[in-house]
Amino acid sequence: MNDPHDAAPHQPVDPTPRRDAPAAGAVRPVSSVPVNVPPARDPLDPSEGPVNAPTPRPAVARGNAAVSGRFEPQPPVSAVPHQPTPDSAPVSAVPADTPPAAGYGDDTGTTTYVSRETPTREEDDPPLAMEAMRAVQILNPSGEVTMPRPDRTRVMCVANQKGGVGKTTTTVNLAVALALHGNRVLVVDLDPQGNASTGLNVPHHTGVPDVYDCLIDSVPLEEVAQAVEGIPNLWCVPATIDLAGAEIELVSVVARESRLARAIAAYPGHFDYVFIDCPPSLGLLTVNALVAAQEVLIPIQCEYYALEGLNQLINNINLVRQHLNPQLEVSTILLTMYDRRTRLADAVEQDVRNHFGDKVLQAVIPRNVRVSEAPSYGQSVMTYDPGSRGATSYFEAAQEIAERGVKEPVSRNA
Repeated sequence: MNDPHDAAPHQPVDPTPRRDAPAAGAVRPVSSVPVNVPPARDPLDPSEGPVNAPTPRPAVARGNAAVSGRFEPQPPVSAVPHQPTPDSAPVSAVPADTPPAAGYGDDTGTTTYVSRETPTREEDDPPLAMEAMRAVQILNPSGEVTMPRPDRTRVMCVANQKGGVGKTTTTVNLAVALALHGNRVLVVDLDPQGNASTGLNVPHHTGVPDVYDCLIDSVPLEEVAQAVEGIPNLWCVPATIDLAGAEIELVSVVARESRLARAIAAYPGHFDYVFIDCPPSLGLLTVNALVAAQEVLIPIQCEYYALEGLNQLINNINLVRQHLNPQLEVSTILLTMYDRRTRLADAVEQDVRNHFGDKVLQAVIPRNVRVSEAPSYGQSVMTYDPGSRGATSYFEAAQEIAERGVKEPVSRNA
């Protein structure tokens, strides 16, 4: 029977069903107008359709009913508050993107939510101090290996006029290894490129007090030295780009060869080791390092070309000893970038050992990718990957240097 509200008195009722009428059982679109208040119809408007069309009814949601793409989304319908029972959890009408509340029966009432993209504390990179402690535990797990402190300060100049032989890498890693085992170490970056400062993660941009101020303006060394983050007992005097013009400016300075020696001697504190990283040249900066040092450490790359300029370096060291620093001596030779797969590396090692004898350390630094990667992270290989072959080799080299300092103590205090 037709609803009397749907039929107008002046139009007949068409009993024939419409072709476009929805099939029986089909889900009809939900009208936004309440069911009990029919909308007003214009009988003259053909878009209204037949007046006897059934009134749309609210769609009934079914659990297994497929959602048709022609139905428009409807606003959420508020559900009747559900009374929880002892066997059921409370149901709350909350948006889908809202994090769920604490579980039913949770005493705390709060839950911590961590994004999958946010690492937890255990996944974060540990601080440098923790890296240093881990390095000591890995390199010296039993604690039996010690690096004794010398009776006097040992000032070592790491020099070689050939570039790319491992001067800066040797300076940084030996300094860190000795500092991690209780020695007070100072690194003086005398290379205008500032690679040692970068390897120790020490600021050395323009405007930072650096070794240039000590050489040119006689600034005290204690006002320039910076403590290395995460490495106890280690300090660094950085180098900035200003140092590139220092050699020209030192030409007219009185006693220009001994400016660095005076700065180190005037330092009020006490260091066990002072490592001076020299530039790959034999200019005034290198001469200042040779005058300030007591010992020369020469890294030699295990390749043929690395031996070509070695005689010239030895001659310059002898000239400095004769005229400026009588106590200077070549105390340590360290073979670096050793590749055991080549016969050339073995040949170079034998030639160097035959020529320099006991001055060559037994420890040999191999070619290792971890040694090359560490400076890009502002670390030494000792803290970057203490279990690598490069780290263990530098650890052994530092141990040899420390033991030699006790057996043959230096004769002059810096």
